[in-house]
Amino acid sequence: MLPELSAAAWVLLVAAAAVVGVSKTALPGASTLSIAAFAAVLPARQSTGTVLALLIVGDVFALWAYRRHADWRALIRLAPAVIAGVLLGVGFLVVADDGDVRRVIGVTLLALIALTLWRRRRDSTDRPHGGRILYGTLGGFTTMVANAGGPVMSMYFLAARFPVKTFLGTAAWFFAIVNVVKLPFSLSLGLLTPSGALLDLVLVPAVLVGALAGRRLAERMNQALFENVVVVLTVVGAVYLLL
Repeated sequence: MLPELSAAAWVLLVAAAAVVGVSKTALPGASTLSIAAFAAVLPARQSTGTVLALLIVGDVFALWAYRRHADWRALIRLAPAVIAGVLLGVGFLVVADDGDVRRVIGVTLLALIALTLWRRRRDSTDRPHGGRILYGTLGGFTTMVANAGGPVMSMYFLAARFPVKTFLGTAAWFFAIVNVVKLPFSLSLGLLTPSGALLDLVLVPAVLVGALAGRRLAERMNQALFENVVVVLTVVGAVYLLL
């Protein structure tokens, strides 16, 4: 039941699975690189469901590492907007063209990057509570249609000026909950196939290696480096979606 893949494709998928682990424990937004790799190897719809299962595996390791560091107040305030965004994404997946969806998300990410950096320069104490409806809705929508909610929510948590571990802990709980909520929709839409699930089982060890490496990396990053890397990865994710 495994898809027939070349040796180069297997190497790419193993590396992408490891990046999923790193993204969950050290570098939020890096999972967009994994999304690109899976989309290059597998059919577009199947790649979405296959990556989702690996993201859920990565969420388990992220919770193990940072479960005590979440800002639950921020998560609770985001919940209504995120739920609305996920439901919008489900409806959009039924009728939208994949290419148009990716371009819309890419433009949105670039706009959010510009907005977030502008707000941080304008007022060093500014926090994005007033924008949580925008960020939450877009985060729910983008994660449902393309597993691309990481960059959107990274911009929200970055604007909130969370310390590294609070950032990672809040993101861990956010995506652990949202990805589990997304799973039934993905199954009903046929995005996760039996062959994709079997492929995920083969790739789980790579996610584990990446998660452990990411945990060690996060311990060595200072706040400024962490924030700069988050911005760069978000830009990379946006450009990928546009192309």
